[in-house]
Order: sequence, then structure tokens, then C-alpha cells
Amino acid sequence: MSDSGGPDVTQELRLPWDDDPDDLYEHAPCGYLTTLPDGTIVKVNQTFLAWTGYTRGELVGHRRFRDLLSSGGQIFHETHYAPLLRMQDEVHELAFDMVCADSSTLPTLINSVLSRGPAKEPRAIRTTVFNATERRSYENELLDARKFAEDSERRVKVLQEIVADLAAAPTEAEVAEAVVRAPESAFGAASSSIYLVDQERDLVVAVSSTDPTTGDWEDMPRSSPRAVARVAERGDLHVVGSLTEAKRHFPDLVDNMRRSGRNTVVLLPLTTGPTDEHAGAETLGVLAFSFTGERKLSDGELRVVRLLGQQAGQALDRARLYDDLRRREERAIFLARTTRVLDELHRLVPRARRLVERAVPEIADWARLRLAIGTPGILEDAGGPAPDATLLAQAEQRASVACVPVFPQPGDALDCVVLPLTARGRVLGTLSMRMAPDRRGAEAERIFLIDLADRAGLALENARLYEQERQIARTLQRSLLAGELPGGDPRFALETHYQAAGQDLEVGGDWFDAFLINPDRLAVVVGDVVGRGIDAATTMGQLRSAIRALAGDGVGPARLIEGLDRFVERVETGHMATVAYAEVDLVTGELTYSCAGHLPPLLQAPMGPPEFLLDGRSAALGSKAGDTRRTEHRVPLPAGSRLLLYTDGLIERRTRPIDKGFELLSREFARRRDSPLPGLTGGLADLLVGRDHADDVCLLCLSLGSEERMERSLGADRSHIALLRAELRAWLVAHGIEPETRDAVLLACSEAVANAIEHGYRDDPFGQINVVATVTGDAVEVRVADHGTWQGAVADVARGRGLQLIRESMDQVLIDRGEGTIVTMRRSRETPI
Repeated sequence: MSDSGGPDVTQELRLPWDDDPDDLYEHAPCGYLTTLPDGTIVKVNQTFLAWTGYTRGELVGHRRFRDLLSSGGQIFHETHYAPLLRMQDEVHELAFDMVCADSSTLPTLINSVLSRGPAKEPRAIRTTVFNATERRSYENELLDARKFAEDSERRVKVLQEIVADLAAAPTEAEVAEAVVRAPESAFGAASSSIYLVDQERDLVVAVSSTDPTTGDWEDMPRSSPRAVARVAERGDLHVVGSLTEAKRHFPDLVDNMRRSGRNTVVLLPLTTGPTDEHAGAETLGVLAFSFTGERKLSDGELRVVRLLGQQAGQALDRARLYDDLRRREERAIFLARTTRVLDELHRLVPRARRLVERAVPEIADWARLRLAIGTPGILEDAGGPAPDATLLAQAEQRASVACVPVFPQPGDALDCVVLPLTARGRVLGTLSMRMAPDRRGAEAERIFLIDLADRAGLALENARLYEQERQIARTLQRSLLAGELPGGDPRFALETHYQAAGQDLEVGGDWFDAFLINPDRLAVVVGDVVGRGIDAATTMGQLRSAIRALAGDGVGPARLIEGLDRFVERVETGHMATVAYAEVDLVTGELTYSCAGHLPPLLQAPMGPPEFLLDGRSAALGSKAGDTRRTEHRVPLPAGSRLLLYTDGLIERRTRPIDKGFELLSREFARRRDSPLPGLTGGLADLLVGRDHADDVCLLCLSLGSEERMERSLGADRSHIALLRAELRAWLVAHGIEPETRDAVLLACSEAVANAIEHGYRDDPFGQINVVATVTGDAVEVRVADHGTWQGAVADVARGRGLQLIRESMDQVLIDRGEGTIVTMRRSRETPI
């Protein structure tokens, strides 16, 4: 019965032929070996002998199992197979290469079993050997496929990195640097070089290389027979696999390949599209990379190479578009900034100088501007070195006569562009520049340079016209300001100052005037007309004439301003002009003034601080806003007083409040109260304005009390001495007395008056002292007289130091003691008048 309960039929199964156990052993589908524990072969089947080509007699008893293995197999036998077999008594599926009788190798898989005796001693090793040739071939195919996949993955990864780098490279140079590194990492190339096509110059230019000792580093025409130029022209991929192939197709590569030890060279065109679509693809460059051995690229590698060329070409195309856009933007910015900078300068020579300074080094390494304006003309240059003078002069002559730009041609010895500068149909001169090599010859650059020349010509012509108008306006303005002011009257003195704007602005409308209404009445005026240029200067002259015509006896400042209001109704350019007008009675010393929108006059009396005259104010001429009622105000002017009229340019600044300007003017005017009148207004302007200011400045200073003789009477009170000193100082200053002489006279007079108070009127506080001072051409004389009773010798002893100071200060001192005491003092002037 069988295990399943049915009848046992295994005994009834019989093969149609008789089994022979020896035949099964000999012709088994695997090899059988029986060896002793030391590996000596004692039995082997026919299958193994057929596979290896040995005879039984060559193996049995003569060879050990390890002797049939390859060198690597013998090492593995000793280090792995034998130890494992001794420990485990069996090993399975170990791969060995059997060395056949003809020295070929047979890939095999080995299974071995170690049999032991009763005492566990090793007795024999039974081994089965399986032919693994097909399996090994399959495994090799798998390994090759794996390696191919890994290489492909590596190349794709490298290509992806390159594509990412190309996408991030905005300029042609950066794209070239990214592309030239690709072959080494993607294909294991020994070196690589990149060449770009310069379409403007029709050249192929070497740009970058990982090994500058290889390749051709000279620029070559696109029509050159050299390999790189031919590939750039045809747009086809070429793989030069050997020196023999190079000799046949590209002979110029042979020397480089031999010198650098390269056997394979790949010439890859960098195109904007697939290389098989020539109609729409443009070749922008060539990537050449080489290998030290003969390297055959697989179809997959060739596809990656072509893809690299396409990606690099498209990146170059983007970069060139970006470069073109960037250059256009740079040119536009340069033109805009140059126009703005030139507009900031109104004078012709500064504009010419700034133009060449802008050109070098931003767009050129040398520039020269030559203008045929005036005699001997204007010449400005920058950078260097300068080109040949004769060639340059010839080019400038051609550009000026033909009124067309002269651009350098290939091989031109001058190597400069010469641009005619024209404006309103007139050739002003030429602008010559030597451009940087990467900007030379491009059509876009020519358009840019012509635009630059047009703008520069117009800017220079405007500056020339401005200077012409400015000169006319200056001449007109100075002719109006240069009229003779009244003088020669000992009762007053005038000092004026006019300072034009330090910056390159048009002439302004600031002006001053002074005239005698009658022999005893003086008129002074300072005004400011709105606007600039010839119109402002003309209006200034009209207002000046109108004031002289309107002024008269009994008119007064208020009525005169009303007359000016009627005048500006007919002269539109006079609207909103400001005027400070004053009349001085030279007999009584009374000042009558009125300000129509103008800054208040500043009065410095002999004593006390300066005072701004804030009364008599109203709106500007012709104004419809503010207080238009014209009023006037009267103030007394003590002898020695100074009155300052000025325009807003003296104190107004954008960087500070106007109150600060008033404060500075008041302080500096007070500090100069003892300064000579000549140079006073100029000194104030220098201090408060300087020479680089954006507005005109006009000042007029009137000084009163310059009579030849000063007479004062004061009480016997020491507090009156300070008042006397202030008046005497102002009187001396008005006469232009030198500071050393003035100080000596003030000291002597003060000491003499103090002596009279202390000794002449010691017991009489109601006494009176008379002081008389006179000026001659060579001396100052002061007489101090009192009617008191002195104490004789006691007084001399008591006041000995005071008398000593008087004698040391003055050249002559006379003391007359009759009815009272008269001290006469004389001091010679340092500079006689």
C-alpha cells in the first residue's frame, strides 16, 4: 500500500533500457571528483575530462584539485574553500575558474563534501563541478548593463548640473566656463577647449581651456581650413578616433595631438537647435575635448554629447541676448547720466572737460575733444597713450569736412573712432576715442556713438549759447551797476559790493544805487528782480531808472514805491521785484525808509548792538497778496552810524533757518564796527557767502558823521566817558584813521577827560567838559577843556600815571592852566592822506 492508501505502483515502474551505474557516473550532467584530504585526485568522471580536455591518467594520482584552479582560485582555495570545508564538512556553489588542458579557463560552480571515518578523521572529498560558462556570460552582461546604467546616470547627472550652471550663467564668458568643464566630468576627457564665433568680425575666437598647452589659441577666420573653423562652418559633430583619421580629415590636428599625447579628439558644434535641423540651427561655437587613449564613444554617449552641444548653444544664445540687452541698458544709462551731468554744468569748458572724463575709462581708454570755438579753440583729452598725431589730424579733418563719423577698419593704424559734433547745422568740432576691443566695430556700438555725438554736440552748443547770453547779460548788468555813486561830501561815505553767483548759473537781478536828490538829501536803494538772464538784467536797469525818475523833493519812500507799483503794471518782468529804499537828510541826520518785500536794513549806531529796521514794510512790487499799503518810517542816524542794505543771497541758505542768517549778519556787522569802510562789504560777503554760492549777492553800506571837526560836551560823570569813546571811535573810523593811531587817540582822550572829572570837578558834579577833535592830512588833534579848579602839585602827583600814558600815546601834549585846564594832544598819522 502507498502512503495515500492506494496500491504501491513504484515497483512496477521500469525504464525501457537497463540502467548502468557506471555510465550514470561517467556521463552525468556535471563533473565528479573524488580527492584525498590533501586534494590528490583519485577518481574523476568522463564529463569533467571532456570539459577540461585532460585524460584520466594526467589527473588521477598526479594532480591535486587546487592545481586545476587559476591563480586567483588557488588563493581563494587556501583562504576560504579549504578552511570552510574543514569546519563545515561541506561547501556549496563556490565559483572557480578551472584551467583546462589547453590553458583556457572554464567558469565553474563547486559543491564539495568531506567524508570522515569512525574516528572523525578526514577520509575523502567528493566534489561536483557545474559548467557556469553561460551563467558567467549572463552575469557579465548584467554587470555591463549595470555599469552602462551607472555611467549613463552619472553622465545625465553631470549634464543636469551643467544645464543648471548654464541656466544660472548670465554672460557669454560664464557660459563658456561652465561648458569647458563638462567633458572631463561627463566623459573622462583629458582636456577641453571652447571657441566662440564672433559674427561681427567673422572670426572664431579661442575663449577658455582646461589645458592651454593643447589646442589652437589664435583667432581664425570662419573660412579657415582648420578643423575648428570647419566644424563651426558646417555645424557637424566630428569624432577623430586616431592620428591616422586626423591625417585623413583634419591634418592641422596632428601636431597638437602628438605634442599633447592625445589619440582621440571630439569636435562638438554648439548650436541653437538639433544638429540635424540645419535650417533653423545656428552654430555659436565649438567645444573640443580629447582623450589620451583611443576612446570609442557609445551611441548613448554620442547622444549625450549632442545634447550637451545643443544645451550649450542655447545657453550661449541666451547669454548673447542678455549681453546685448545689458549693453543696451548700460549705453542708455551712460547716455542719460552723461546728459544729466553735462546739464549740471553751464559753462562750455567745464562741460567739455566733463565729457572726456565721462568717456574715459567707462567706454574708452583714450578720448580727445577738439572744439573750433573761439581762439585758439578748446582742446580736452583724457587717458592714453594718444594715437599718432598726424593720422588723428587727418581723421578729424575728414570727419569735420564730410560731417560723418570715421570708424576704424581692420588693420587701421589709427585704431580710433572720430565723431563730428554738430548742432543746428553747425560743426562744432570732433570727439575722438579709442574704444575697448570688445566694443569695437559692433553695429550697435556705432549707433550708440552717433547718439552720444548728437547729445554731446547739442549740450556743447547750448553751453556756447549760454556763455554768449551770459556774457551779454553780465556786460549789461555791470554797465548798470558801474554808474558813478555820489562822493566827495564829508557828511557821508558809501561802500558797495556785488558778487555774482559762484556756480554756473545765469546772471541774477540783484542791484544797488545811490544818488543825491538835492545837495542835502541822499537816496540809497538795493533791489532784487525775479528771474535771471538778459530779461532780469534789463528789468533791473528799468527799475533803477524809474527810481531815479520818481525820486524828488517832497516825494518820500512810500510815494516812490507806489509809483513803482504803477510802473511794473506796464513792465511785466518787474512783478514781485523787491526793493529797500531810503532817504537820508544830511543836515539833520534823519533816515526815512520803506521796504517793498525786501529784507530789513541793518543799522549800527555808535553805541549798542546793530538793529534791524523792521518798520515801513509792505509786499513786493506788483503783488496782489500781503499788505500792499506803502508806508515809511523815520529814525535818527547819529554821527558815526552805519546803514547796511543787502539782498537775500547774503543770508538765505537751504540748510539753515533764515533767523540764523540774520543772527550771523548782525554779529559780524557788529564785530566790524571799528573796521575801515573800504572793504567792509566785501569782507562780509566773503565770510557769509564765500566764492561758491548759488545766488548773486549785493551790498550797500552808508556811513554818516565823517565831518572834519567833532565837538562834544559832557557832564563831569565818569559814565559819559564810554559814550564819548564810542562816538570818537566811529568818527575816527569814518575818517579812515589807522588802527594804531585810533587806539592811541582814544586812550589819550579818555585819560584827559578822566583827569578833568577827578581833579577839575572833584567837588562839582555839575561841571562840563568840552572835547574837540580835528583831522588834517597828516595828524589827529584832540583838545579837552574844563573850567574846574585843580589842586596844583597834588594833582600832578595823584594823576602822574595818567599824564604819562597821555605823553606816551601822543606825539605832542600841551597843558594850559588858566581859567580851568586845557589839554591839547596831537598824534601824527601813519599814512598821510
